[in-house]
Amino acid sequence: QVQLVESGGGLVQPGGSLRLSCAVSGRTFSNYAIGWFRQAPGKEREFVASIAKSGGTDYVTSVKGRFTISRDIAKNTVYLQMDSLKPEDTAVYYCAANPRGWSSIYGTSYAYWGQGTQVTVSS
Repeated sequence: QVQLVESGGGLVQPGGSLRLSCAVSGRTFSNYAIGWFRQAPGKEREFVASIAKSGGTDYVTSVKGRFTISRDIAKNTVYLQMDSLKPEDTAVYYCAANPRGWSSIYGTSYAYWGQGTQVTVSS
């Protein structure tokens, strides 16, 4: 079993920044792919960003240039740095893991999920 715990959410004004963290269990964290997804009220869950075993990254078009996904192997942690936040970024953010290392924009590719952290962007 792989366990993930998100943290770092909160209330921020438009144009502000937040850094989300995803702490991941497992001895082979460096082989995992980690994805970030979000779900806003009344909307379907959507892909936000991912980092593969190789370190390659992917982002949904709406966050390119504003969000950055990274990992700290020593800490078994993945981060999502969110800058220039907009009200439409408001959602519960989830991290998910694929221990086999391949990333995807589809949630079904990830077997393990965290409980989520709320991000609210409002003036």
